[in-house]
Amino acid sequence: MVRNTIDYKSDPRSVAIGDFNNDAWLDIAVATYAADNVAIYFGYGNGTVGSPVKYFTGSGSAPSMIAVGDFDNDHRLDVVVANFGTNSVGILRKFQNGSFASQTALSTVSSRPVWIHVIDLNNDTAPDIVTANHGTHSVSVFYGYGNGSFSRPTTYFTGFDSFPLAVVSGDFNNDKQMDLAIANYGTNNVVILFGSSNDTFAKQSMFSTGPDSRPYSLAVGYLNEDAMLDIVVTCNGNNSLVVYLGHGDATFMSETTYSMGSASPYSIDIGDFNNDNRMDLVVTNKGTDNIALLVGYSNGTFASPQMYSTGSSSSISVTIGDLNRDSRLDIVVISNDTSTIGIMLGYDEFFPIQTTYSTGTAPYSVAIGDFNNDIHLDIVVANRDSTTVSVLLGYGDGFFADQMTYSTGSQPYSVAVGDFNNDNRVDIVVANKGDNTVSVLLGYGDDSFANQTTYATGSAPKSVTVGDFNNDTHLDIVATNWGGNTVSILLGYGNGSFGNQTAYSTGSGPISVAVGDFNNDTRLDLVVANFNEANVSILLRYDRGALKNKITFASGDGSRLRSFAIYDINNDSLLDIAVVNYGSNSIGVLLGYGSGTFGNQIVLSTGLNSHPYSISIHDFNKDGQVDIAVVNNGTKNLVTFLGSENGTFENQGSYGVGFDFAPLMVGVGSFNKDGRLETLVAYDGIDHVDVLVTHNIGSFNHQMKYSTGIWPRSVAVGDFNNDTLLDIVVAIYGDNTVSILLGYGNGSFANQTKYSTGSTPTFVAVGDFNNDNRVDIVVANWDENTISILLGYGNGSFANQTKYSTGSTPTSVAVGDFNNDNQLDIIVTNWNNNTISILLGYGNGLFVNQMTYSSGLSPESVAVGDFNNDTRLDIVVANTNEKSVTVYLGYPNEGFVRQMRLITGNGSQPKSFAIGDFNNDGHIDVVVANSGTNNVGIFLKYENGSFSSQIVYSTDSSPWSVAVGDFNNDAMLDIVVANHDNDSVGVFLGWGNGSFSSQKMFTTGFKSQPNAVAVGDLNNDTLLDIMVANYGTNNVGVLLGYGNGSFAGVKIFPIGCGSLPFLVSIGDFNNDGKLDFAVANGGADNLKVFLQTC
Repeated sequence: MVRNTIDYKSDPRSVAIGDFNNDAWLDIAVATYAADNVAIYFGYGNGTVGSPVKYFTGSGSAPSMIAVGDFDNDHRLDVVVANFGTNSVGILRKFQNGSFASQTALSTVSSRPVWIHVIDLNNDTAPDIVTANHGTHSVSVFYGYGNGSFSRPTTYFTGFDSFPLAVVSGDFNNDKQMDLAIANYGTNNVVILFGSSNDTFAKQSMFSTGPDSRPYSLAVGYLNEDAMLDIVVTCNGNNSLVVYLGHGDATFMSETTYSMGSASPYSIDIGDFNNDNRMDLVVTNKGTDNIALLVGYSNGTFASPQMYSTGSSSSISVTIGDLNRDSRLDIVVISNDTSTIGIMLGYDEFFPIQTTYSTGTAPYSVAIGDFNNDIHLDIVVANRDSTTVSVLLGYGDGFFADQMTYSTGSQPYSVAVGDFNNDNRVDIVVANKGDNTVSVLLGYGDDSFANQTTYATGSAPKSVTVGDFNNDTHLDIVATNWGGNTVSILLGYGNGSFGNQTAYSTGSGPISVAVGDFNNDTRLDLVVANFNEANVSILLRYDRGALKNKITFASGDGSRLRSFAIYDINNDSLLDIAVVNYGSNSIGVLLGYGSGTFGNQIVLSTGLNSHPYSISIHDFNKDGQVDIAVVNNGTKNLVTFLGSENGTFENQGSYGVGFDFAPLMVGVGSFNKDGRLETLVAYDGIDHVDVLVTHNIGSFNHQMKYSTGIWPRSVAVGDFNNDTLLDIVVAIYGDNTVSILLGYGNGSFANQTKYSTGSTPTFVAVGDFNNDNRVDIVVANWDENTISILLGYGNGSFANQTKYSTGSTPTSVAVGDFNNDNQLDIIVTNWNNNTISILLGYGNGLFVNQMTYSSGLSPESVAVGDFNNDTRLDIVVANTNEKSVTVYLGYPNEGFVRQMRLITGNGSQPKSFAIGDFNNDGHIDVVVANSGTNNVGIFLKYENGSFSSQIVYSTDSSPWSVAVGDFNNDAMLDIVVANHDNDSVGVFLGWGNGSFSSQKMFTTGFKSQPNAVAVGDLNNDTLLDIMVANYGTNNVGVLLGYGNGSFAGVKIFPIGCGSLPFLVSIGDFNNDGKLDFAVANGGADNLKVFLQTC
């Protein structure tokens, strides 16, 4: 992380971030305790900020904490502060130009607020305010009305001498009601107040954080991916963090404590700092000049804290966000002793999915094989300090059973596998450094092994491998003898027993051995790494199984060779050698000539003080070229070098995997039969191994971002330049344009070309309006009460707009031939005057003036289809501020003279709808997402063109988007809905008769607020999957379908902090037969395209 400091000399106490001037760049707000003001720093989008603009909070107010929220529903962020000195909450409402009004104060009566939290507690979409009160040992709740005003406070006692210092919210018992979690500094506990449907918090529970722990702040999040909220608390009294994993039923697992050493933790936040889709922790410290970052492992545990300097020994507040729009989280820290604001910009780190398994003490070497003949790969580990090997049986899905241990000789350093008695069962051989032997354990093929048989070697064997050295079809053993500077060959008899050793001289300190045919004589040769001489020895074999004198290749002064591997690295059918140079922080590649000789070493740096220890070679990215994986003992990470066909490699880049402990060994294998290699790592002195598993989730690893303009609102696709490749058009609400991005057919697009529209374009659609076989564009202009027609020239460019009047504030537009004259017409929904407009086309690009038809209140969305099978297009409109959708049936020569209103219920606020035949009668039915009444409504179409009364199915809170598809392969349509306020999607399985199952809920992530849902087969398994645009967490979630109506857990694809995705569209953008997707982002003013890579 890079630190950037802003001096501020007025005792800053708290910091929050938000886009206060709607320029899509994050800004910073600071509560300054001594100066009685709020300071706003506007961001430049590159991680730097301008000079502060200050707003007075009242004489003696002493603001102690700050938060943000849209309190008056004007889509602009407001600021709220806890005024400790004047017993009040101060609200600064934002104007359109980014400035703020004078403070409006809400009295906390006799309480001194020290903490402030903004959340919608009662599911009315209006933010509420919660304060923790120092003087009265209580918390207060101010319910928001959505117009900038609030109720009087409702106060809840937290206990005598409790001194609550922090309060946060979450649904801890899964009852769809927000609860409050409070850190009580005085009584060393956390109190949970459980919310109810009547806006009260009656029930409470309490759990201790430990004697004299002094809990100071807390945060909530999904720390172990079980869709149940967890809590993490900073304990200032004993310098620790305490993690409580939730069961989802108001109870929590026993706490896990993480020591912060000499640092006293103050403030905490949760976020994904290394883009591995797992939650990490950031903590500010008092007493040391740093903050701590704890990387999460997805199972609720965390790595040891990594410290980053702040230059201050009293960092008391932290917040996170993407300040420079690089899709990585950055950190803002307040330090009150130096009166500074510190900005730490994040950089990429990559952590694949890691699962840890216990072994014996000090696992030192690892090998793989199928030990129980179930065709699943298993693992064997040599445990140096416990005189055992551990066998972990694989389940075939990348996961393993607990270890079974078998005794060996003293200090087993290395392990290898093979079938030594020709019974088609895998056996094990171990090099025992402590008693100068190798141990052979014959496998029974049923999960178990015979007791060891030992054979003498030279002094201190450290490495072992197997091969047929005398061409008798029986496996033999070779071991390197560290203390005797030799290798020992033990020839096998094929019955599980071996002859006495034959020793051959090597260089000094032989530490590793491998086999291969280096001179193309069909006989196996040996290569040995000599640690003390910084070279490798080649021992070529005679026909009788003996070895010639060694040939030595220097690896470089001070290289201190640790390991090597043999492979055809440059695809010339000749074996090459890759060596690990511990001392010189590099690996070396020696390309073979096929005569037993090798070229000069090609050196690849592994980084300063990395001290590489072990190596493995495979094609990790499936490009047909050999790649190299190395574990670095010094820097505790794994790095990958991607190969080219000529034996050269890319410099190590953003493929690093960080560990908590110093790794010693690395190996690879496909343990879950997904066609991808998994990686095993063993560590120095730590009693476990890690398996790093890559999951095939229909990945969208290739993200491409394209600039648009300010506030992109709508997107459509079409072939605008007649090259048979799809292009994109985006309506840019903020700068009165549409952006055209021409596609190259490989999923990438040219830079945008802009064309002017009317004021605030809010929706875009396409069609051929002048019958020239070229795609044209129609745009609804919200503030100007017009639509714009842009006729296409067929080369990707467009004529200047032609405008036509509509009703007031057009929100949505669709095209179709409504009068059966084979010319495209246009329909527009007019929000403010509750009408729709029909503009009939002449077929030459011109249109008749609008005809208007009444709708329900606030028509927002429109779709067209033939609802009564009369071959004429009909129209359905969703009326947001009324409880209905309206259906208009088309009639010949008369337009839409008959309107049917479908009643969706009091306060239903229909937000979205979809159409499909839900009862298999050949008629199109309608499903509506009713955001106000938390349900979906089904309207079944009758033979005469009318619809049934609404049939309602309950959803979770605020369904915003609905789509249909067959999710359980029964040839009957099902429904999926995005529940905005409950962070979930709900699936309703159809019975084929117009009725549906109850909702089956799948989480989309904590505070995700899914805005839009789409369906498609995203991983090419012929089963429908679900995709959601998560507005709250700035990402897209994919739920892969199992074909039985259930779905895998959500997989997240980050879009970028502050992006605020609101619309997602699925299609094959690069013509590779795989579905890709595009996301429109209101916060980042861009459109992002993700190509599916596998």
